[in-house]
Amino acid sequence: MINITEAAASQIKTMMEEEGEAKYLRVGVKGGGCSGLSYGMGFETEVTDKDETFVKHGIQVVVDNESAPMLKDVQIDYKQNMMGGGFTIDNPNAIASCGCGSSFRTATNAGTPEDC
Repeated sequence: MINITEAAASQIKTMMEEEGEAKYLRVGVKGGGCSGLSYGMGFETEVTDKDETFVKHGIQVVVDNESAPMLKDVQIDYKQNMMGGGFTIDNPNAIASCGCGSSFRTATNAGTPEDC
């Protein structure tokens, strides 16, 4: 499913500890962005029957069933540079993406593109 690098896992664990109540990392896709689909990441305390769950580097990850096909084999990394740090997402399913890298589309889902 989703691959999380050790650098990303370390950052996620730190953020979850600061959050306090977070039990799960939720990764998903929603319509929007200049290419049609946008990534979303956040913390959850519960899962639903419409979610897939798995564990990576000790992190319980949740993905909704609708997002799962678009996130197959995605790699989440965390990179630090002079401007700070941030998560990067490498999606082999994306056939187009925007310049900022947070919006994409796949061969089977164009999403709902918005003006940039």
